[in-house]
Amino acid sequence: MDIANSRWLWLSTIPVVSVVLLQAAIFLRRAWRDGKEMGLSEDQLRTGFKTGLISAIGPAVAVLVGMLALIATVGGPVAWMRLSVIGSVAFELPAAELGVSQFGYGLGDEGITETAYATAVWSMTLGGTGWLLVSALGTPHMEKARQKLGNGKDKLIPIISSAAMLGAFAYFLTGEVAAGTPETGSVAVGGLVMLLLLRIADQRDVQWIREWALGVAMIVGLFVGVALQVTVGSWW
Repeated sequence: MDIANSRWLWLSTIPVVSVVLLQAAIFLRRAWRDGKEMGLSEDQLRTGFKTGLISAIGPAVAVLVGMLALIATVGGPVAWMRLSVIGSVAFELPAAELGVSQFGYGLGDEGITETAYATAVWSMTLGGTGWLLVSALGTPHMEKARQKLGNGKDKLIPIISSAAMLGAFAYFLTGEVAAGTPETGSVAVGGLVMLLLLRIADQRDVQWIREWALGVAMIVGLFVGVALQVTVGSWW
C-alpha cells in the first residue's frame, strides 16, 4: 500500500479530479445562464439549485461509504479519482478484484505486486471508459430521439420524459427490492416518506418541503436499511 498511497500517485490524480470540478462549475454556470434565457426567475433558479444540492446528499453519503472500502483495497488516490469520475463503487470494486485476480491475488491480500496493482487500476479505468464514450457520443442525439418519439406532438414530450425517468428509477430499484430485507425495507420506507412529504407539501403549499423531500427520503431509507441490517439481518 506504500505505492498505492504514495505522494506521486496523489499528485497524478489531482489533474483528473480538477477537470471534474471544472466541468461541474462550467455546467452550473451554463445552466444558470440558459435558465434565465428561458425566462426562469432568480427564485426559480435558486429553488432548482437548492433542490439539486439537497438531493445529492443521499447519493454522496453512499459514495463516501463505498470510498472507505475502496481506499482499503486500492489506496486513497485511485479511490478518490475513480469515484470522482464515475462514482460507482459497485463497479470499481469488482473491476479491481478482476485485475488482481489475474495474478492470483484477491483484494486485501498482503504482498500484491506492482504489476497486479497496476492491472487493477487499468481494469477500473478502461472498464469505465464505455460509460463516458456512450454519454459523450450518444447524448447529443437523445433530443432528436425524444422529438421523434413524440412524433411532432408537443403534449407527448412531457409524458415521454416522465415515463423515461420512471423507467430509469424502476431499473435501478428492481435489483435492490428483492435483494434482502434491508434493501426492501430501505426502498419501501424511503418511498413512503417521499409520498408523505409531497402530500404534506401539496396540502399546505410549503415549497421548502418539496425541495427537501427527495434528500430526506433517501437519507431515511439509508438509515432504515442500515438499522435492519444491524438488527434483524436479511430474511431471504
